Amino acid sequence: MFFGDFWWFLLWSFYFIAYLYVVIVIITDLFRDENLNGWLKALWIIALVFLPFLTAIVYIIARGKGMAERAQAARGGVVAESDDYRPAASASPAEDIAKAKALLDAGTISQGEFDALKSKALGHQYFGA
Repeated sequence: MFFGDFWWFLLWSFYFIAYLYVVIVIITDLFRDENLNGWLKALWIIALVFLPFLTAIVYIIARGKGMAERAQAARGGVVAESDDYRPAASASPAEDIAKAKALLDAGTISQGEFDALKSKALGHQYFGA
């Protein structure tokens, strides 16, 4: 008998956590949507409080395609932004040193900056003079 009660507890716990996840996704989508005005957002949230399961199902059916598009747009912006800060991978330390030497010869960087880039390319930590 105890095993059956435990099984039902696990099942209902799963349903409850899944429902909470859906509600969080819906609320996130509501605030992400720029085309929906504040009154309609408030109405959806009030409906989620008083008729939670029905409102969640209706929201997903009525606005599911838009949810996917807004989520994709939000993810797309984050990925592109983080790629801007990622340094490009180089082929070899010799290539990095050659690029730094070209910058030094062109007068773009100083001898100290060249030494720092060379040390970094070789894997040494540079503390400066």
